[in-house]
Amino acid sequence: MRTTPALLALCLAGALAAPAAAQGAGQGAPEGDARAGRRLAGGNCAACHGNDGIAVLPEAPNLAGQVPAYVAAQLRAYRDGSRKHEQMTVVSQGLTDPQIADLAAWYAAITVDVSVPGR
Repeated sequence: MRTTPALLALCLAGALAAPAAAQGAGQGAPEGDARAGRRLAGGNCAACHGNDGIAVLPEAPNLAGQVPAYVAAQLRAYRDGSRKHEQMTVVSQGLTDPQIADLAAWYAAITVDVSVPGR
């Protein structure tokens, strides 16, 4: 697959916009333990989102490098029913707030390197 400059610019713009979009989503959320989150993610999460946060299913989003406040807010939204997805709702029902913070810390801790092929 070739990466065009326009596609790369769009991806970078999205990455830069994500922190701004997440502001307020998890304000006051406790900081999680990335190691505990890694252990927790090795179960249900990895089946769709991959061991390294890079999705193994085409319909699942990549979570590697994601803003922790955003991940935590989305998991809480699935858990409380304000965001709907059959599988994520079931998985999130059993998560406590500290576990959500741990998962968010784990995915945020994964480093994502982007490069343009051929340059």
